[in-house]
Amino acid sequence: METPVPPVPGLACPVPFSNHAEVTIGHGGGGKLTQGLIDRVFRPAFASREIDAQHDGALLTAGGARFAFSTDVHVVSPLFFPGGNIGSLAVNGTVNDLAMCGSRPLWLSAGFILEEGFPVAILEKVAAAMGAAAAAAGVSIVTGDTKVVERGKGDGLYIATSGIGLIEGERSVCPASIRAGDAVLISGDIGRHGMAILATREGLAFESPIQSDCAPLVAPVQALLKAGLEIHCLRDLTRGGLATALIELAESSRTAIGVDEVAIPVTDLVRGACEILGLEPSYVANEGRFVCILPESQAEAALAILAAHATGSPPARIGSVRPGPAGMAILRSVIGAERILDRLSGEQLPRIC
Repeated sequence: METPVPPVPGLACPVPFSNHAEVTIGHGGGGKLTQGLIDRVFRPAFASREIDAQHDGALLTAGGARFAFSTDVHVVSPLFFPGGNIGSLAVNGTVNDLAMCGSRPLWLSAGFILEEGFPVAILEKVAAAMGAAAAAAGVSIVTGDTKVVERGKGDGLYIATSGIGLIEGERSVCPASIRAGDAVLISGDIGRHGMAILATREGLAFESPIQSDCAPLVAPVQALLKAGLEIHCLRDLTRGGLATALIELAESSRTAIGVDEVAIPVTDLVRGACEILGLEPSYVANEGRFVCILPESQAEAALAILAAHATGSPPARIGSVRPGPAGMAILRSVIGAERILDRLSGEQLPRIC
């Protein structure tokens, strides 16, 4: 009989034990613990075809029209960071999920959980940022709610947003549409949001400040769709970064997705910061980047459209979809060796969105 290993004092990243009796910070990281919590608690309780699709939002039909519906909760710390704040993040997060469903975002709701004593002046700045972000994305915030909890019980401010978008045409942009032979494109450089949050939170000073990529993705996605391209799937790269998104898509589509590390755009500043901190850029969060999966024959046309809307590094083709082994994401390293990507075991960087 094995002797249980005692907990290590100061261990910050939860070890991936199964069947947790309590929620840990790692359950919010978008990795193995998050997926385990979804599979153990939420999927059985809320069983539906829409949830089983494992998309960025639900694809719904009503009155002959097709809609996308999505929701997000935002607990980012600090509330303000280079390139954005919790308000702009809350709007862009839901807008981008709707865009990833191939919809044109129309309406948002906003729910606020405020801690007693939170400065109204800061709340005004956050609300103004939300209004500006909504205007930039072409959506309206049409309803909401506010709750206040006792001092010391809410860490300032949390925001929940939900949204509805209209799906025009008969296209089905979802993981189930991915096919072997498809090209995998990325809209720009990765890792800036996570590193901007980390640098601000920990007081790290780099030669140049790292700006979050927090931005709406409606314009590039709508441009791809209006060009008549056969977009099979879109996925924005938030918690868990590019690597986790590729794993999720490979599992949902029952295909293999192979990418080339050399082709993945990472700025020198982000790469250097990741090396110093022992992080892998492909797992660092983004809030304004997405992958686009479509037929190989349309890859160059899509790259040209994405380049016209690029912020930061230009878009790139980073890989392709393979018939198998099903459910695996595979990275070809800079030295040419291939390895299977796996979900993060715990929480790389808590409260980044």
